[in-house]
Amino acid sequence: MATKIRLQRGGHKAYAFYRIVIADARAPRDGKFTEKIGTYNPNTNPATVDLNFERALYWVENGAQPTDTVRNILKAEGVYMMKHLKGGVKKGAFDEAACQQKFEAWKSAKDQKFEAVRNSVAKAKQDAASKELEAEKKINETIAKKVAEKKAAEAAAKAEAEAAKAAEAAEATAEEAPAEA
Repeated sequence: MATKIRLQRGGHKAYAFYRIVIADARAPRDGKFTEKIGTYNPNTNPATVDLNFERALYWVENGAQPTDTVRNILKAEGVYMMKHLKGGVKKGAFDEAACQQKFEAWKSAKDQKFEAVRNSVAKAKQDAASKELEAEKKINETIAKKVAEKKAAEAAAKAEAEAAKAAEAAEATAEEAPAEA
């Protein structure tokens, strides 16, 4: 029986969710499978992978052929790296402890790269938000200046009108006073 490691689609329309399964190559995509070894959700950023590492390694070592997408997922999770290191143990290049140590070093380096990317993306978002906030502050300051200028102009116009009314009232009182005398 030719065994494949492939994705089995789930989820609803326009929202794919996949199970990573071991299946006979002749079985339909969403049909009968031998074992479910994980899930893959491409809808999150970054894509979420939940994988039973030991079972995936077992099936890869026993000759199950992964599809292209599953091969990329297994490489990213380190299944192929562990298979490579276990081949070195079988050949006597190093022992099991050195194998685990090399794998942990690889995994930590990969995690550090991932964290660096995540931090740079978060920093870029934060910088964009601060620039947007600063631009909004400038716009608000400009609006506040215009409103203050408008109020000052209105106050000046009001003061001129009151001064004109006061001058007219003073003239009217000055004209009425001699007329009465």
